[in-house]
Amino acid sequence: MAFGKWIGGWLGWAAYGPLGALIGFAIGAVFDSATDNVEGGASSFHLNSQQSREGDRNSFFVSMLVLAAYIVRADGKIMHSEMELVRGMLRQNFGEEAAREGDNLMRQLFEEQKRIGTEAYKQNIRQACMQVALHVDYSGRLQLLNFLVMIAQADGRVDSVEVAALKEVAQWMQMSAQEVDSMLHLEGDSLEDAYKVLGVSPNVSDAELKKAYRKLALEHHPDRVSALGDDVRRAAEKKFQEINAAKERIWKARGL
Repeated sequence: MAFGKWIGGWLGWAAYGPLGALIGFAIGAVFDSATDNVEGGASSFHLNSQQSREGDRNSFFVSMLVLAAYIVRADGKIMHSEMELVRGMLRQNFGEEAAREGDNLMRQLFEEQKRIGTEAYKQNIRQACMQVALHVDYSGRLQLLNFLVMIAQADGRVDSVEVAALKEVAQWMQMSAQEVDSMLHLEGDSLEDAYKVLGVSPNVSDAELKKAYRKLALEHHPDRVSALGDDVRRAAEKKFQEINAAKERIWKARGL
């Protein structure tokens, strides 16, 4: 486990809050890549395509940490099941030490929210989301939002305040709040759930329905997030299968 990215995130957070954590983490990832080159005998500071992808992946996960802290705390409670889901994601992708560091970072963010107050902290999160919107493509943001929805669902229920927080984050990342409604119904098995997944009314025409599905399938295709690592891709594949299952329920009901 390389620690530069985590050190960078901590220093950035200490100086500038959640927004600084995103910047510091990215700098730390570059530091790790440079160190790896020197240790491997490289003669110059240069990031290859693999290291660049690793930097994107690291930035994706620290973005998830910062935003997950906001979602977990949205209902005023810190649920063990939600925290454990985040730790599990980090453990699978970066190892046990990273899971502990990520847990510490989130708890520091909880304390920061208490220190500066809800509204000031919300503005920090809004700024962090704006940075994510600038540097992460739409498909990456969709998967980031999907992870946040999964975290909110980890305790078996999603309160209205959590839904509101998820929709705030979606809009701050320049996405539609409707994406949250779609993701919240992915595991549903009713026809009503299926229409919500596709983001259309049951009254739409077949042509409009097919257009909506094609757009959704293109945006959520797992290939679009393959550079973010196997764990992200597997989650995207599961989501893609659920979208197709919803589509099949509607197609069957309409005789298409």
